[in-house]
Amino acid sequence: MLTIEEISARLEIEQVITDYCTAVDSARFDDLDSVFATDAVIDYTAMGGITGDVGAVKDWLSQVLPAFSAYCHLVGNHDIRVDGDTATTRTLCLNPMQVPDDSTFLLGLWYADEWRLTDAGWRITRRTLEKCFDAKI
Repeated sequence: MLTIEEISARLEIEQVITDYCTAVDSARFDDLDSVFATDAVIDYTAMGGITGDVGAVKDWLSQVLPAFSAYCHLVGNHDIRVDGDTATTRTLCLNPMQVPDDSTFLLGLWYADEWRLTDAGWRITRRTLEKCFDAKI
């Protein structure tokens, strides 16, 4: 049975995952500072992106996402494992991305994350994308 602390951690972690999606989908990249730890390593290479710290990822997103006329995140199937002040998660993400000619690419991926509870709350310390599929629809 989950303790109140574990339930709280799971809910807080799910909210941070949602905050990530909202920040990216709204092009509010500075909001990612409240998602990732200051020393986080983010690896988007499985889907053609970069590996870097939060600053590098914010810069990269601000450069590449304007090429898409529309995009969004749909996340679910959260596998959350809390161990005291650390946690790991694996979250499914479906990410349709439309280009100006109205072609749409559907990306299916997993966010494999490592977490740390900080004074400011739960933060991702490492994010690695795992490719599930990509398709032009």
